[in-house]
Amino acid sequence: MTNSMPQGPATPADDDARARRNVKVLVTAQAVLGAQMPVNFVLGGLAGQMLSPIACLATLPISLIVLGSMLSAPMVSTIMGRRGRRTGFFLGATGGALGAALSAAAMWFGSFPLLLLGSLLTGIYMSAQGFYRFAAADAASEEYRPRAISMVMAGGLASAIIGPQLVKLTQDAVIGIPFAGAYLAVIGLNVIAAPVFFLLDAPRPKRVLKHDYKGRSVAQLLATPKVAVAIICAMVSYALMNLVMTSTPLAVVGCGFETNDAADIVTVHVLAMFAPSFFTGRLINRFGVETIIATGLAILMGAGIVALMGVELENFYVALFLLGIGWNFGFIGATSMLASTHSVEERAKVQGMNDFMVFGLVTVASLASGGLMNCAGGDPVEGWTAVNLAMAPFLALAGGALLWFVVRRPDPA
Repeated sequence: MTNSMPQGPATPADDDARARRNVKVLVTAQAVLGAQMPVNFVLGGLAGQMLSPIACLATLPISLIVLGSMLSAPMVSTIMGRRGRRTGFFLGATGGALGAALSAAAMWFGSFPLLLLGSLLTGIYMSAQGFYRFAAADAASEEYRPRAISMVMAGGLASAIIGPQLVKLTQDAVIGIPFAGAYLAVIGLNVIAAPVFFLLDAPRPKRVLKHDYKGRSVAQLLATPKVAVAIICAMVSYALMNLVMTSTPLAVVGCGFETNDAADIVTVHVLAMFAPSFFTGRLINRFGVETIIATGLAILMGAGIVALMGVELENFYVALFLLGIGWNFGFIGATSMLASTHSVEERAKVQGMNDFMVFGLVTVASLASGGLMNCAGGDPVEGWTAVNLAMAPFLALAGGALLWFVVRRPDPA
């Protein structure tokens, strides 16, 4: 018998039921599709070092991944605002597959420019993946939102294992062409896992005409203290993580260790990035988002200190472990802060602006990482020292902004 009674507005419980379903889909995407990012970050500098005519440009492929993410973030956000989350996520998977195909071809032909083009297209996937966390928050209640965001980020635990192990299993699969097999495996990840987005319950948003838009302008949003501080903390947390992680494979191999050692260290790092996500949301609800962000910044500082204490394998493991935890607290905290600052109408504008700025600074950090690592004295130890010392001014910026936000006098208005 069909129930024909009209349905009332959705209750918070209904919203969270839908949000929980979407979280399961997004966790799966983060786990499987997200595995391509560790592959690209492990191989980017090593493949660049192999093909680049100039040593200082070795990490340029990684920089172009981030640049592609920065440039495509506003476009992906706009597409999601008009066509829905699902369309944007399929676009990301397409970019990831095409980028991997070009990267594999680059290794085949020994072409550095082709590797750079493939890296740029891979940035489209990186950009789309960044919106998984926002999609988790869309239908969530205010109380469930931090947990929804952190659970989706926790899906990266599987990607932390799958990605580096995929490198170890497939990097020599194509005889005589290093790393080509791993890039071909990335194509398979995108083709196999992208259909999971058909299960995402995210209807196309209602179109808002320009003259009907009632939200704040970009200038007004950036003048809002909570928005500005959230973006600054997200920028610094992500940029410093990328600054150090980009140089890590080069530093590990340059200090006499093996590529597999670098892959294992990146595995530990990515596990540390996502493992805390199982409880980060609860910690935010209990202690407050500002406290969690401040803790993340302090742990990032600790990672730099450990890295400066030596270049033994133990130092690399501990420093990259702390780097991952610091990123988790800082970035998830900043994302949760930002998610509470805007209306539905402002969503696409705020999220696109945030990721454009975040990945803009990450691009600068990635470029600086290669320059510091390969051009600061020419010695791997000196380069690694320069990379970690460069963290200090950015930590001071984010810490100062957060402290100002916490202690500032409330606006009477």
